[in-house]
Amino acid sequence: MDQKLIVAGLILLGLAAAVPLGAQFLPEEIAQRGQWEEFMVTAEIVRSEPLGQGVTKPWRLFLRKDDVERAGAWKNIDKKILTGGRDSWKYEIAAYRLDKLIGLGMVPPAVEKEFKSKGGALSFWVDSKYNLLDIMDKGIKIPASAQKQIEDMGYVYRLWCCLIANDDPTQENIRYTEDWRMILIDHSRAFRSDKKYTEQLVFGLNGIKRYQADGRPFVILRVPRSLFERIKALDAAAISQAVGPYLTDKEIQSIVARITLIEAEIGKMIRQYGEASVLY
Repeated sequence: MDQKLIVAGLILLGLAAAVPLGAQFLPEEIAQRGQWEEFMVTAEIVRSEPLGQGVTKPWRLFLRKDDVERAGAWKNIDKKILTGGRDSWKYEIAAYRLDKLIGLGMVPPAVEKEFKSKGGALSFWVDSKYNLLDIMDKGIKIPASAQKQIEDMGYVYRLWCCLIANDDPTQENIRYTEDWRMILIDHSRAFRSDKKYTEQLVFGLNGIKRYQADGRPFVILRVPRSLFERIKALDAAAISQAVGPYLTDKEIQSIVARITLIEAEIGKMIRQYGEASVLY
């Protein structure tokens, strides 16, 4: 890796810059993803420690290659969960690859990496300043200059959860950088493929998730047009090529079914609020 990559990696996400529509990693960080993927696959594990949080019992692995050192979060859980579906490390890699396919730019790089003689997913360690739970519990004030961006990315997050059928989102997994860009981690309970998740979206007017206080839906009020168009253009072949062995045919077909639901959902919002308001 050249010196520019090393410096950019160490700086991480503290850089202030214009954020592309639908993307929260900076352009220079997105350009370096392939290099960091290669680093995580080939680097030596020099130290490890249990993270001590989360039901998936992840580890933090410290990696070194030549004079570059970085860390990643590793998990190898793969089992059925009581509410249906699976909790699987494979979904971490599938989520990252799907993020790249649609140009979302919010999921850290993830690769397959063996640790303790077991296969698992290693996700690039991203330092963030806040998570949504801290913001709510501690009353952290979001600056007025970031309010619109935070709100817009919240709708993008709902769209993403709909696409991958992540009905187990937690506030701790929505992270924010110092300059208020949203980064999304922990997708091991996504990609539900049972019938419920091919007939109903996680969020939306008829969404599975509702406000507990009054049962109102979590609507998807506006999303980047370019992101919506890329999602609409997906088919089973393109998804399969992107995610490789990390999703089954049934899971891929479930994504395709949800794309149809997403088109219908955004169509309803357009009819209610107007295309110029919903797609930007």
